[in-house]
Amino acid sequence: MTTPIWQASPSRKNSSYMHQFLKKVGATEWHTLYIWSIEEPEPFWWQLAQFCEIRWHTPPRCSMVQKDPASMRSVEWFPDGTLNFAENLLAGLPSGEVILECREDGSRVPWTDTALRSRVAQWCKGLQAVGVQPGDVVAGVLPNGVDAIIGMLAATALGAIWSSCSPDFGPAGILDRLSQVQPKVCFYTSTYLYNGKTYGCEEGIQTCRQALPDTQWFSVGNSETTWGQWIRPWAGAVEIPFVYKAFSHPAYILFSSGTTGRPKCIVHGAGGTLLQHKKELLLHSDIGPGDTLLFYTTCGWMMWNWMVSALSVGARLLTYDGSVAHPDLSVLWKLVEEARITVLGTSPKFIATCMAQEIHPIKIADLSSLRTLLATGAPLLAEHYHWLYREVKADMHVASISGGTDILSCFMLGNPLLPVYPGEIQAPGLGMAISARREDFTDVVGEKAELVCTAPFVSMPIGFWKDPEEAAYRQTYFSFFPGRDVWRHGDYIEVTPRGGIVVHGRSDATLNPGGIRIGTAEIYRQVESIAGIQDSLAVGYVIEGEEQVLLFVQRTPVPLHEVAPAVEKLEAQIRSVIRSTLTPRHVPSRIFWVQQIPYTRNGKKMELVVKSILHKQPIVNPNSIGNPEALAEYEAIRLQLQPEGRQNFVSHPH
Repeated sequence: MTTPIWQASPSRKNSSYMHQFLKKVGATEWHTLYIWSIEEPEPFWWQLAQFCEIRWHTPPRCSMVQKDPASMRSVEWFPDGTLNFAENLLAGLPSGEVILECREDGSRVPWTDTALRSRVAQWCKGLQAVGVQPGDVVAGVLPNGVDAIIGMLAATALGAIWSSCSPDFGPAGILDRLSQVQPKVCFYTSTYLYNGKTYGCEEGIQTCRQALPDTQWFSVGNSETTWGQWIRPWAGAVEIPFVYKAFSHPAYILFSSGTTGRPKCIVHGAGGTLLQHKKELLLHSDIGPGDTLLFYTTCGWMMWNWMVSALSVGARLLTYDGSVAHPDLSVLWKLVEEARITVLGTSPKFIATCMAQEIHPIKIADLSSLRTLLATGAPLLAEHYHWLYREVKADMHVASISGGTDILSCFMLGNPLLPVYPGEIQAPGLGMAISARREDFTDVVGEKAELVCTAPFVSMPIGFWKDPEEAAYRQTYFSFFPGRDVWRHGDYIEVTPRGGIVVHGRSDATLNPGGIRIGTAEIYRQVESIAGIQDSLAVGYVIEGEEQVLLFVQRTPVPLHEVAPAVEKLEAQIRSVIRSTLTPRHVPSRIFWVQQIPYTRNGKKMELVVKSILHKQPIVNPNSIGNPEALAEYEAIRLQLQPEGRQNFVSHPH
């Protein structure tokens, strides 16, 4: 599309933090600013740290020293500088209410800056009393609420490393992660609420206790829990004993989704996480004092860590624990009105579900406070943009953002100075030297290729846990292009001539019929725009040595009084749309109608799991699957495919 669907007014652009930073460094416009940020990294990151008001204990002498110009990993960021991650988050708090804790059952608990600081001080005393030292791991198996935020702030205040899982992972999923990092202390919830039901966790936690006997386990939730009783002597604590460490001192361990093996334990530094998040929150998302952010997430997804960093820029947080579909899909939209949310974060999956069920948010709630809507977890399709501007609000910034757990941040995201085009991420992040590269390392525009980053950036992981020689780290990110010292991320993207980015899916899920590489998101963009279709998933299947495309489609629920479109008619429409808008290579060999599409717990389609099932290969890590009950359908479909790769397709309508 050559016409933008939205752009900020001149007054909104001029009042944005991005515009203020541009003027501060003497740039004339966005493109000039971006080129300077990647070509002159030392002054860029230095100026950025000043603009973002990083609180130092010992000021650094410069922003970076690259010991080996041929190695991205040789950079030392802000040498000699020391800081504390939690202190920087708490330093940004305004006076008054800073967090509103919300639950699916309707409960609302406000937290003031004074109450939050006091509770963090109390938890610090409790952690010190059980022997937590700098560099120890403190974990949480907790819902998205204030206890998780307090636990993280107390741990990082003491120089410890915070790592968290969502309680719905179950004992196997929790142990896949925590058994690798052996936490000194683990906080857990005894119950969690989801979709109108309360689930008990004690039995699963007991399994984890037995597997991790050296970990000290504390249940949290109220003053009668084991942790509530333990910290009671320090109820009056007010001073937080901040421990100051180097810029690269670890603050977080995050876990990869585990779809291709045991979850990787990715260690992120305090300073790099802080500075990168403040850049993305302030400059790219235009979030600051006076804003209220709700990002629907769990503690097992990187967006939780990103969301909590909004405290550092003076924003008010709204945490939400539970399902956004209970009792119906109006929950989030009504919260916007109730809490006067200015920035809402969600997923394309949620948006697609609202579309399929014909939800009209603009008729459900007063959305006048909403300035920005952020979406991540999957590509935001063009029809999602059109629906958001039609059914949510005509004047708001819709920003698709994309990065990953690997960098705990974004490679490309929104920009308040630029127009929004449907289906396209607006721009790369400042300081992120990204491009699309063919396998021969040719830099291409207007063509699909691998996402690479060719220059170091502050939120590169400081390493993998227990990978002292960095063998696994380098194999994961730096081995794809032999002899090239570049970060290869694993996304299949296209850089548009105007500088935007289209994500075509994960490159390890890329289809390859007839030797032509096809991103799965290309197909989803077309199929999911067809009325009557709610969701879809495409995989490659080898038939007599040739890879062909199989498409699995979930239909939109049809009310009993309406007649569902005929399967044959929808199949013909799918093929016609794909052929006319893409190429004949994209047209699937066969279409299967399914009840569910399998997703990770973080809302990402699981193409590789379905591919493994169809090829009768083991699923590497079943604990990463959010809806494992969906897999039985695909096992049944596999039985319709003859062995030795011969075709005997039978359509599978329902």
